[in-house]
Amino acid sequence: MRLYQKQILLEKLKEACASVLPISLIVLAICLFLVPMDTGLVLSFVLATAMLILGMGFFTLGAEMSMSRIGNYMGSKLTKSRKLWLILSVSFALGVAITIAEPDLQVLAGNVPEIDTMVLILTVSVGVGFFLLLCMVRILFAISLRRMLLIFYAIVFVAAFLSDEGVLSVAFDSGGVTTGPMTVPFIMALGVGVASIRSDENAKADSFGLVGLCSIGPILSVLILDFIYETQNTQTDLMVIDSISTTVEMGRDYLHALPEYLKEVTMALLPIFIFFLIFQVVSLRLRKYPLLRILMGVLYTYVGLVLFLTGVNVGFSPLGYALGSALTSGWKIWLLAPLAMLMGWFIINAEPAVHILNKQVEDLSAGAISARAMGISLSIAVSAAGGLAMLRVITGISIMYFLVPGYVIALALSFFVPRTFTAIAFDSGGVASGPLTATFMLPFAMGACKALGGNVMTDAFGLVALVAMMPLITVQVMGAIYVMKSRRMTEEPMLPDFGDDEIIELWEA
Repeated sequence: MRLYQKQILLEKLKEACASVLPISLIVLAICLFLVPMDTGLVLSFVLATAMLILGMGFFTLGAEMSMSRIGNYMGSKLTKSRKLWLILSVSFALGVAITIAEPDLQVLAGNVPEIDTMVLILTVSVGVGFFLLLCMVRILFAISLRRMLLIFYAIVFVAAFLSDEGVLSVAFDSGGVTTGPMTVPFIMALGVGVASIRSDENAKADSFGLVGLCSIGPILSVLILDFIYETQNTQTDLMVIDSISTTVEMGRDYLHALPEYLKEVTMALLPIFIFFLIFQVVSLRLRKYPLLRILMGVLYTYVGLVLFLTGVNVGFSPLGYALGSALTSGWKIWLLAPLAMLMGWFIINAEPAVHILNKQVEDLSAGAISARAMGISLSIAVSAAGGLAMLRVITGISIMYFLVPGYVIALALSFFVPRTFTAIAFDSGGVASGPLTATFMLPFAMGACKALGGNVMTDAFGLVALVAMMPLITVQVMGAIYVMKSRRMTEEPMLPDFGDDEIIELWEA
């Protein structure tokens, strides 16, 4: 069994390398040949890259071993109880607990200058918890996903037009980062477990769309927070980039940060861990081996999160911020958008979950849409999102000019494509906005915005939202292509159209 776990860990580390190394190599090439950067900062970035790879490897292995299994066990146990109040209350509590531990959310919350980090994390977590509760209601009562998306996005955009523009971009970014490597497998597993209570043929299909609905919760909850929370109007530099003159200083920076993130990760994972232990004692009563496997998974998750957050905050994000700032001087400003597009292409192309999505669409369309075509479409879309985000940084265009038409197109497409395509499309928004979007691309945009004298809250934030919005359109466009291809095939005659005077040879003499 240990050998099997080692093999899986090696696979996860390879996936992490494929995700992190392309961006790291691009950044190092820019630093070596184009933009002079502090040597100590670049060396710290190299060490942080190694920590990110290790951290993501351990974290994804741990999430598979623990969070997915906890979601499955709890989902099936809850459905067996047949008690609606229990299913809904536990779903809400689990949604809150699992979101608090989401690493992408912690990175985003730490970068928002005008809202207290813990206030933002708790607000977003409550939003996910409430919408996970609604997801369970939808599955149990077979409510149309399209109807729920139309209703809640209508509410979101009404609230968006009434809210402060500074909070607006952060709200939509929150929806993108919460559907990350911690929450997605857990939510999907919980949904599949609860869907098993229904015996109709659409039960399995209704388990799709959970992630898409849950991503609305953070947007709405942060917009509501804007009405009741007094933001701190500050434009101070978020990241104090100190020069590192010696390797000892660099090592000291990491050692000083480590206890802080050990504490943070402990507090983040403790609620879900305690919740699971209570459930184990009261209801689950797992045998020794499955229980030990989950506990080992929690330990892997803990180690991975500590390595990930330490590497991101000490060495990875600071270089992104400094690089974005350095590229605003002189003619180099014209490189901001092309570089963001290049990074966007590699971020989506190297994301392991995207390859699963592409294969899923290929299977769903019976090969009419190949995984390769789907991958290229998503790469182009996310690359365009990176370019648009940099355009906003340079010009200060409101994000509403992009989000309103984007979501109108995405929701309109839901009337013309099979409902499973719509569910997968809205689920895939979080897949596109992977860990590197919040940890490097966002600080990169913030550094450029600050150097140009722009408003970080309105102009830099929103990058994650644009990246998360693109798959909503792309997947459904591919679904529309599938529908047109299917119609064309049914309209074509099954046999050749022979003339009346033609002799048809049924056999050879």
